[in-house]
Amino acid sequence: MKKYLAEMIGTMVLVLMGCGAAVFAGAGQPFDPVGTLGVAFAFGLSVVAMAYTIGSISGCHINPAITLGVLLTGRMSGKDAGLYIVFQIIGAILGSAILWFLAKESGSTTTLTGANGFAEGQMAQAFVAETIFTFIFVLVVLGVTAKNGLNKFAGLAIGLALVLVHIVCIPITGTSVNPARSIGPAIFQGGAALAQLWVFIVAPFLGAVIAAFVWKGITVENEMETT
Repeated sequence: MKKYLAEMIGTMVLVLMGCGAAVFAGAGQPFDPVGTLGVAFAFGLSVVAMAYTIGSISGCHINPAITLGVLLTGRMSGKDAGLYIVFQIIGAILGSAILWFLAKESGSTTTLTGANGFAEGQMAQAFVAETIFTFIFVLVVLGVTAKNGLNKFAGLAIGLALVLVHIVCIPITGTSVNPARSIGPAIFQGGAALAQLWVFIVAPFLGAVIAAFVWKGITVENEMETT
């Protein structure tokens, strides 16, 4: 149970800090804007902080897409994967609830929760972006957490990878690459965020599946080359 609670807390922190930056300090908000770069670093630094806080307890997935990738590469059981995802979603909902409470009287002009979304007619672009960037992100995670990976720097590498993904993807979808991160805010945002939520669930999971199979493919090749 401790590792499931750790995943819940970690995901709550990710949503609260990352989405909170978009709500309170993003461009167009009533407070000093930090812009795309600031929001990207808020998400990345949240992952770094949590990786070195709960990494030894749960591995710090705090993302159902990562959990799926880990499951498909045979690093965890189906039971653990299912419970990880359940607690990650609970954590995202808790983080979104806190953020909604703090933001509802703040004067935010766009979103109270940092929900993901895309413009009308751009569904295909959003789906491809979320799939590709999740693939890249999960591939990084699988690589740096491998047995022969640079594990001491895993948290830093994963956090910086998430920063890079956000810098490019924020203008397209607000960046999800994490179904839990999208589910929590969408529940409180409602409207278009809920209507478009399926994209931010299906596309990241598809990206994770691709990453798992690619990783298994290149590691098998590397093993063959070294034998």
